Amino acid sequence: MKLWQKVVLAMALGIGAGYMMNAGGPLHYDGKDVLKAYVLPFGNTFISLIKMVVIPLIFFSLISGVTSMTDSGAFKRVGLKAVVAFLSTAMFAVIIGLVFGTVFHPGQGVNLTELSKITGGAAAKTSQEPFTLAKLLSDIVPENVVGAMSNNDHILQVVLFAIFTAATINALGEKAKLMRDFCQGAAHLIFKMIDSIMKLAPYGVFCIIASLVSSQGLGILEDLAVLMICVACALFLQYLLFGLMIIVFGHMSPMPFYRKVLETQSFAFSTSSSKATLPTAMRVLNERMGVSKTHTSFVLPLGASINMDGTAIYLGICALFFAQAYGIHFTMHHYIMLVLTATLGSIGAAGIPGGSIMMMGMVFGSVGLPLTGIGVILGIDRILDMLRTTVNITGDSVITMLIDKSEGTFDKDAYYDMSR
Repeated sequence: MKLWQKVVLAMALGIGAGYMMNAGGPLHYDGKDVLKAYVLPFGNTFISLIKMVVIPLIFFSLISGVTSMTDSGAFKRVGLKAVVAFLSTAMFAVIIGLVFGTVFHPGQGVNLTELSKITGGAAAKTSQEPFTLAKLLSDIVPENVVGAMSNNDHILQVVLFAIFTAATINALGEKAKLMRDFCQGAAHLIFKMIDSIMKLAPYGVFCIIASLVSSQGLGILEDLAVLMICVACALFLQYLLFGLMIIVFGHMSPMPFYRKVLETQSFAFSTSSSKATLPTAMRVLNERMGVSKTHTSFVLPLGASINMDGTAIYLGICALFFAQAYGIHFTMHHYIMLVLTATLGSIGAAGIPGGSIMMMGMVFGSVGLPLTGIGVILGIDRILDMLRTTVNITGDSVITMLIDKSEGTFDKDAYYDMSR
């Protein structure tokens, strides 16, 4: 049985166990205190393991991603185009997520304050300080990087230090080869640790969901369904916007792209991994859409590493979902921090199933949201991950094609040739 199937099964079992132990359940037995004492601690341990790797994941994955961008000086101009395009679409995707979260209020009526109490989670910070440029700069630039790494409220400072470190490593060139190799090796180490932690997800999900349902009943499931619909609608809008990009920036019909990219999307949907989908995506772009092999082999892998539009949308909506569920009011400062951290979080998210779960620690920490709520959505994350990955690889393919066209190496006849 695959991991995601185990997580879904664990969620179902957790719902059943929680309902049985709920005062309004068929047994008419109030067992929430029993679950809190003997079951929930294991769920708390799983959440603690996630928290444990958040900082090193952010630090080393960003360094690894940035230092791998300048492998060849010949690609600097194309690389700059790609990075600007990827960052722009990711930031716009976060804004889409925040708009959907603000308009549709997926967390309205959800009460997760009890979850914070039973898990011992720290209360979320609700500072109402007005937004100022000085406040923003003080939240971004660390006075003490070690202190920033030890405090989840200063995640963005760690991000800035990681990017600054990576840029310096690139500037040093071969002199910093040892450091570059070390950071990239450390990133692989952290990814392996994440893989090990995620194997415990079914047990963590069962413990958290059982405790939550026992205390709140089955109403929480209806709220998660609203969240799923909200995310799916936002992802569909982003999907349509990719076609608009082809029309506006490529001056072409998007229909050939939508028809030919279905092969790539089906693989992405089934694997939930942008990196696993890369070989298929590269072949489709090169052989069926007329994108040059040079740009297919450079821009697309770069996009699979740093461009996660679907993940950006998801992070933005989830942040508002939990803020609404915890009764937290965000100021303009919080929204700006969400745009920045969710954009960077989507870049740092590994192109593997469940990678966005780890990045939630960075996004939530930047605005003072407790991490205890993450376990609540793990049961539905796999379904949404399949949709997110499909949007992610579609965005990578669109930008790769548009950059190739801007460089004059795009075969337009092959693009419109539907026999390919």
